[in-house]
Amino acid sequence: MNTLFMHCRPGFEGEVCSEISEHAARLNVAGYAKAKTASACAEFICTEEDGAERLMRGQRFAELIFPRQWARGIFIDLPETDRISVILAHMADFPLCGSLWLEMVDTNDGKELSNFCKKFEGHLRKALMAAGKLVEDAHKPRLLLTFKSGREVFMGLAESNNSAMWPMGIPRLKFPREAPSRSTLKLEEAWHHFIPRDQWDERLHSDMTGVDLGAAPGGWTWQLVNRGMLVTAIDNGPMAESLMDTGLVQHLMADGFTFKPKQPVDWMVCDIVEKPARNAAMLEEWIGEGHCREAVVNLKLPMKQRYAEVKRLLERIAEGFKERGIRVEIGCKQLYHDREEVTCHLRRIDVKKPKSR
Repeated sequence: MNTLFMHCRPGFEGEVCSEISEHAARLNVAGYAKAKTASACAEFICTEEDGAERLMRGQRFAELIFPRQWARGIFIDLPETDRISVILAHMADFPLCGSLWLEMVDTNDGKELSNFCKKFEGHLRKALMAAGKLVEDAHKPRLLLTFKSGREVFMGLAESNNSAMWPMGIPRLKFPREAPSRSTLKLEEAWHHFIPRDQWDERLHSDMTGVDLGAAPGGWTWQLVNRGMLVTAIDNGPMAESLMDTGLVQHLMADGFTFKPKQPVDWMVCDIVEKPARNAAMLEEWIGEGHCREAVVNLKLPMKQRYAEVKRLLERIAEGFKERGIRVEIGCKQLYHDREEVTCHLRRIDVKKPKSR
């Protein structure tokens, strides 16, 4: 099992290859990355048998930016009939697994396989359990089967605590009818990715305050209000009346890049379409100057050298905090609901919490 298979957003295969190659070099794992444009997946072929396992053991999946999901394993060909017997035969080289996910790549061809996977999963699960290769145990490796077609599948393994939280890395979030725009799902997904679910009540509660820069019509403001926060929405455009009717939103028609709160707030969120360097500098200033404790900001990506640009900006932000002498947790991910952008989450961890309202 010397192949590392990764899902990604279509069109970002090159960024995945660049990122995973860099981590492989850091961990002294020999190999090479390859991908087809718009295939929504990439591979890293290790030249040593245990290379993929060492790579996954040495790198936290949550810290990767562009891969949505990963697994180490092999490609196998399947017949038109009796696919289960072929899979069971290859399972002889696999350990006992604690869960099973059937996946497909995020392309139109991949989506056409979803009905097949839904029907096939139940039969395969029963066969694996009967063969003693599958039990319900979150501490054991997860078996990930990514179907490229009905005749080709990647059989892979990943630890449940070091892989995506959802199959294919795609969250199953429901768009709330009360929210004024679908962009609201970006912020909800960011919270799922960057904040452990058991910490939501501590870090996202009704005694907190927030600022939404570039807020109109209020998709991200809605998420803050839905947690009971008092929000200052900054935008020259109109906010949704339903949000203003809550009494929790103060709308200021101002420039998001020049506005600063009179008192520190708990959260700053921003989805302004602007050059990534400018948004990154604003993010560093808000956290560095103590205007907020946590922030979620989207960075729009250039057309070329996207991984290199993101890495450069993150390094610059980290260096800025180092010069200020403050400790900040920095996370960055291209979320499922992102498009030509990545989402950054920063948390300052050496300051006192702002006073409750």
